[in-house]
Amino acid sequence: MNNVSPQDFVSDNTTLTTTPLLPEIQLHLATEVTPLWQATEETLAATNLPPPYWAFAWPGGQAVARLVLDRPELVAGRSVLDFAAGTGLVGIAAMKAGAARVQCCDIDRFSLAAIALNAEANGVDLKAVSADLVDRPLPGIDVVLAGDVCYEKPMADRVTAWLREIAATGTLVLLGDPGRAYFPAGGVERLATYTVPTSLELEDREARETTIWRLLPNG
Repeated sequence: MNNVSPQDFVSDNTTLTTTPLLPEIQLHLATEVTPLWQATEETLAATNLPPPYWAFAWPGGQAVARLVLDRPELVAGRSVLDFAAGTGLVGIAAMKAGAARVQCCDIDRFSLAAIALNAEANGVDLKAVSADLVDRPLPGIDVVLAGDVCYEKPMADRVTAWLREIAATGTLVLLGDPGRAYFPAGGVERLATYTVPTSLELEDREARETTIWRLLPNG
């Protein structure tokens, strides 16, 4: 990697803005996909990298964040994990809704830098965690929030099986999903649906109906 720090890279390649669904929350977001993707590959001196998920407010995360702000009782006073956090949007919403503490977990160091910058922009204090938590227990976590984790079958199967085990311990597990192909067909309970404006650069339509589901222990 070049001498540019992840935080400087995030700052240099994004704009501090809001989304129509979440005017309460400011995020460092990319305005175009391809230039950022190319800049990321150049910075890491690598090709065929996954998309820079940390630079976009994906519909699943936006819907979960909106629900948390609309129904703060889901997280108020509780310990929350924002899983595969990306921008940290969901964790920031949880803190604004009165969560006692929030951890935002992601394995991408650019994501961790974006989370830190976005938390600062919104005046909230949360912890960014770099770890693959899948298949591990989550002691002390009351609520797990995740958006858009079912876009690839291997990840969707692994994550869903693990989160069902977490739900079986009494933890509330909420998933935001805009109709991805590998979302589980059963063992879920619908909580709410939002129409999320999207970019045609990222999605195949200008808005997605996105549902927040409670994952049940035995689906």
